[in-house]
This record gives sequence, C-alpha cells and structure tokens, in this order.
Amino acid sequence: MNGVMMQYFHWYTPADGTLWEEVAARAAELSSAGITALWLPPAYKGTGGVEDVGYGVYDLYDLGEFDQKGAIRTKYGTRAQYLAAVEALHDAGLQVYADTVLNHRMGADATESVRATPYPRDDRLRPRGDPREISAYTHFSFPGRRGQYSSFEWRARHFDAVDHDALRPDEKGTVYLLEGKRFDNEVALENGNFAYLMGADLDFQSEEVRNEVTAWGQWYLDTTGADGFRLDAVKHISAWFFPEWLDAMERHAGRDLFIVAEYWTGDTATLRWYLDQLGGRISAFDVPLHYRFHEASRANGNFDMRRLAEGTLLQERPNQVVTFVENHDSQPLQALESTVEPWFKPLAYTYILLRQEGYPCIFLADYDGADYEDQGRDGQRHRILMPSHRVLIDRFLAARRDHAHGPQIDYIDHWNRIGWTRLGDDHHPQAMAVLMSDGDAGTKWMDVRRPNSPFHDITGHVPEPVVTNQDGWGEFRCNGGSVSVWVQD
Repeated sequence: MNGVMMQYFHWYTPADGTLWEEVAARAAELSSAGITALWLPPAYKGTGGVEDVGYGVYDLYDLGEFDQKGAIRTKYGTRAQYLAAVEALHDAGLQVYADTVLNHRMGADATESVRATPYPRDDRLRPRGDPREISAYTHFSFPGRRGQYSSFEWRARHFDAVDHDALRPDEKGTVYLLEGKRFDNEVALENGNFAYLMGADLDFQSEEVRNEVTAWGQWYLDTTGADGFRLDAVKHISAWFFPEWLDAMERHAGRDLFIVAEYWTGDTATLRWYLDQLGGRISAFDVPLHYRFHEASRANGNFDMRRLAEGTLLQERPNQVVTFVENHDSQPLQALESTVEPWFKPLAYTYILLRQEGYPCIFLADYDGADYEDQGRDGQRHRILMPSHRVLIDRFLAARRDHAHGPQIDYIDHWNRIGWTRLGDDHHPQAMAVLMSDGDAGTKWMDVRRPNSPFHDITGHVPEPVVTNQDGWGEFRCNGGSVSVWVQD
C-alpha cells in the first residue's frame, strides 16, 4: 500500500478548541483523498493552557479533562472530543500517530530547594561556577487531577537539569545541573552535550523515571488505541532508552506500532547512527531532504536538481524514512524556520509522493493554507499567508494511489529538469511519467514501456497529450519552474 501521513496541525492552528471536532468531521474526506494516517498534535495539557501547542508539557495524563493551567480543554479540545476523533479516523480506515513529548516538563506546581552547578547554555562541558543552592520548579503534584490515572508526582530527583532559579530570576543563559546528576549520554553533541533542551529535563538514568514514562505510554495506548508515536526531540534523550520503551509498548499493545523520531539535524551520518542505535526498528524524518528543498526553492533555478536526494535519508535509508516538505518547526516565523518557497512546493510534494522511496508526510498548512501573525527574529510583527496547494496535492495523491506502482526508471540527468517513470504492476497497469524543472520549460524522452499510447498531464499545466512511439518512449514536457505528471489514458 502506498501509505501517506498527514501532520494535521501547524504552530498557529487556532486555539479555539475545535481541532478534534474538525478531525472527526474530515476523517472520511481525508481517507477518500488518499491519506492513510494522521499525525495529531500533543493531546495533553501544556503549561500554556489553551494557548499551548503541546510541547510545553505539564501533565501527560490530562487529555483535556481536568481544570488545570486555567482551563479544562487543551488548545485542541477536550478528552472526549479527542477520543471521538481517534475513533472517527479508525472508522474511516486511517491510522493515528500520537505526538509524544518525553524530554521535559514545564509549569511545576511548586519549587524545591536543591544544589546545582551552573553551566552556560551553549557549553555543557565547562561549569560557569561552583555548586550552589537554587530554587527550582521541579515539584509536579497535579492538584487538579488528584491522582486519577496515576498517583506519581515529579520531584527534583527525577530531573537532571533546569534553566531557571527562582532565587535569581534575572540570571539568563544558564543551565543548572542538579547535584548528584550528570547530563544524559548518547545524545546530540551540540553545546558539548545537548541532553538539556528546556524546562525540567527528565533524568533517564533514573529507573523511577523510566518506569513512569513506560507506565504512561501503556496507559495512553489503552486509552486512545493509537497506532504509533511521533517521538519529539529525540536528540536530547538517551538513545539507549527507546528500544526498551518500544519493546514495552509493543508487548503491552500486542501489535506492531509505527514509530518515527524527530531528530533535527541536516547531518545524515548522525541520523544513520541514531537509526542503527535503535536497531533499525523505527523511522526518522528526513531533515536533510527538507533542507535540500529549502535550498532549491531559494536558488532561482541555480540549484543542481541532480543533487536533490544527495546525502539524504531518502537515498540512504529509503525504508526507514519519513519525507516531508514543511512542518510546524520550519514554517515561517518558527524556531527552525527554513521555509520552502511556495513556487517550489508542488515540485517537492511530487518528489515525496510519486517516487517509490520513503513514507511521505503532508503538512496541513500546505494542504489547507494558513493565515497568521507573529513576531519575527527582527522584532517586528509579520503577517504570513501560506497558500493552499490542495488542488495539486489531491491530484498527486490520486496518482500515487493509481499509478505510483511497479519499477521506477530515473532520469535524474539534467541540471534543471529531472524525471522518472513508474511502470505499474498487475493491479495498477497504467504507467506514469513525471517531469519537473526549477528553471526553463523543456522536454525529456523517457521510457514508459507502453508503445503508441496517449498520456495526459493530470496537473493541467500542459494541455496537449503526449503519444509514445512504437518502442514505448515519449517526449514528455513541463513548464518552467513547474511539474507535470503524465498518466496513461
């Protein structure tokens, strides 16, 4: 099956509590379009209440059920609405992947007095000073939940570092390593050791922590029936932890789960290392390919399209990769902003949807469009309009379902114009040819193994049909800065 995932949220999804209802209402529509799985946003209570996107985790057990952080619901709705949305997706034949944030906790209910060593935020190897007493936000008692589902309370011993000392609230740029702790190993080496990201950082060396995180995951599977997890910020968590966690999840569920890790780096060697550390049991997002799209979209036709997949997971680990064009972190005005320009997005989506390698992920803001305002790095407010590419994406999805099957022949042999053909199989006998250019319009002869057969461009960009010759080759064409998808009539 040619599966397609959709990330059904973006950073600026309205905080009106209607997303879960919207998901349920659109389940059949998305399934009919060719989507087979939805990656939903974090469903639990964040420290920012109804404004929290979900990554400032406060209580993993509160799915919008308890009066905590100023509201009962989350940004996206209530627990009942969330579970109804998951049920509607399952009824429509879609899988559900839960966004899972295990690295940190934020918005503690009380401070604790602990000793800690200060480190510069950008250097976790050389302390800034001697150990000292700090007041850390590390006690999470969840008074609104009152022990329902779990009586576990987080205390200072469960964390290894924080970034705020209530005794010195104006001290910035500091990470405090709690006494008796060390930064987790098998993490990214940025800043010397990138175990600490934000909030109160979980200490995965602690058996108590590992047991609680495992118990929560089992509860979550029982409660929601999720089909897998998107693991957030794994570069900050010891790599050795996840194989044992995944074993526990699959044993408990009694079935295979799909797992994709967000390890944000453009270095493919690091991603290969990570996948190997986890025994080849999970997938990772292809951040290097996203950066290729970003670079190509800003090169004004001067990017070598032959290099589009060079040094990417798509090329090196095609069976362990989730490909994407944009996401909530890379979209305009966000922390990892690396926007793929709108003109190039149809080319990028063709590339991830119609080739045989990889598991593609569509970004909701690219599908529906988005209109929002926020402050940029320049300190000024900006209005962002992300156009909808749904018309073309729907056509690509139909082509993926009906034509992206069988052997693939690549014609990745020109600076600007690249293409490939798919030859079909017994159940999908019609062939397909794809041609795209980031520069001028042009043509390319490609073999589709269908002699004397007419093909039409489903994008509508080129209205005239192409008829193959007696040897099954056709001179397919595309417009400048555009893509054409030719399918056999």
